[in-house]
Amino acid sequence: MPKPRVVQLAIGPMMNFAYLLCDDYAGVCAVIDPGWEANKIADAAKSHRLTIDKVLLTHTHFDHSHALSELVQLTNATTYVHREEMGALPKGTKSRPTDDGTLIPLGGLEVRCLHTPGHTPGSQCFLVEDAVFTGDTLFVDGCGRVDLPGSDPKRMLDSLRRLAQLDPATVIYPGHDYGSAPTSTIGDELQRNPCMRANSEQMLL
Repeated sequence: MPKPRVVQLAIGPMMNFAYLLCDDYAGVCAVIDPGWEANKIADAAKSHRLTIDKVLLTHTHFDHSHALSELVQLTNATTYVHREEMGALPKGTKSRPTDDGTLIPLGGLEVRCLHTPGHTPGSQCFLVEDAVFTGDTLFVDGCGRVDLPGSDPKRMLDSLRRLAQLDPATVIYPGHDYGSAPTSTIGDELQRNPCMRANSEQMLL
């Protein structure tokens, strides 16, 4: 199996990250969370000589999906979103629903969907080998909000507990640049992130 390569893109006015998840051997990539700046994302893929094959959404809040329609027009890529949030996609979007455990092929890579509700009902993370894209579930040094419509503190607790069970070496790629570094690992977050650290001590949100 080829090794994935990750391109992290700072986009938009809300300190968002979008990502290119790349299989360089196959010449394809998936865009994760195109919140803003569709042209910047498409140009980044082109500069790496990659075709955008899929769009993966961790959830459908506007700051993670605002540029989806424009990007799809540029690429004709298929969008993958958890079935609980399919109804939030723009009409006419070529899409496929995901569930917990869904495997998404990308060239020679295999992306596993982890349903991690709490921030939204259909929040999901994408696990591929030693990398996990956590959207607004887990940040470096923190976690996503649970005081928004559709949020659920108890489900967030359960989701963080699940992420805590991943290999400590797993690299975290969050949905926002809110922490002390743009990336981290599960092991480091278990040591320093108050949400993850307290998680092992019956965290109360």
